[in-house]
Amino acid sequence: MTPTRRRKMPLLRRRRREEEEEEEEEEEEDMVDPLETIRTKCGETEHCMHYKELLETCESRVGSKSNTLEDCTEELFDFLHARDHCVAHKLFHKVK
Repeated sequence: MTPTRRRKMPLLRRRRREEEEEEEEEEEEDMVDPLETIRTKCGETEHCMHYKELLETCESRVGSKSNTLEDCTEELFDFLHARDHCVAHKLFHKVK
């Protein structure tokens, strides 16, 4: 092998790697996490919207006060519990 060929080989390998990485990035962009999709749909159900409204009401109440010990932890947990309960019933039907 001549010295010029040795120099070109790493460049070719590097270009191939870059092309492969670009292809992988394109493939990753097309993938959608089914968990996120189901969470969004479940968060919009009537049952979850009730808890979401309670959470938003609490957040506005707490945000309007300057000196309060109240937080919205209970309301947040209630909403997350309702949403995750819905997700649990639907998620494993989507997973292969």
